[in-house]
Amino acid sequence: MVVNKVGVQDTSFIPHSIKSVTSPAALQSDSKENETALKEENKVVSKEQIEQVVDKMNDFLEPVRRNVKFVMHEKLEKYYVTVVDADKDEVIREIPPKKMLDMYAEMADFMGLLINKKV
Repeated sequence: MVVNKVGVQDTSFIPHSIKSVTSPAALQSDSKENETALKEENKVVSKEQIEQVVDKMNDFLEPVRRNVKFVMHEKLEKYYVTVVDADKDEVIREIPPKKMLDMYAEMADFMGLLINKKV
């Protein structure tokens, strides 16, 4: 705390943001803001409002129209994901790519043949 020559507390060195937080007026405004926030949280959301929001989300996602499918790889007996365009019913992406899984399965078979012959 700094006291000037007249004996009055000098707050000029305190940044403005700290003054506003510590002032009684700021504390009262914070409590009012908290009260309004609590009132907003206690508002009941109607079924119509929920339906409107869901419809807006569906409209937003309509151009995308993608489906995700989980497919079992026959040889590896592991799942991979395919992303399919719903309109054209064509595969957009496979995660991991099926060709990579096929190569892995063939290499595992080949390694099995080598090991089985040596034993």
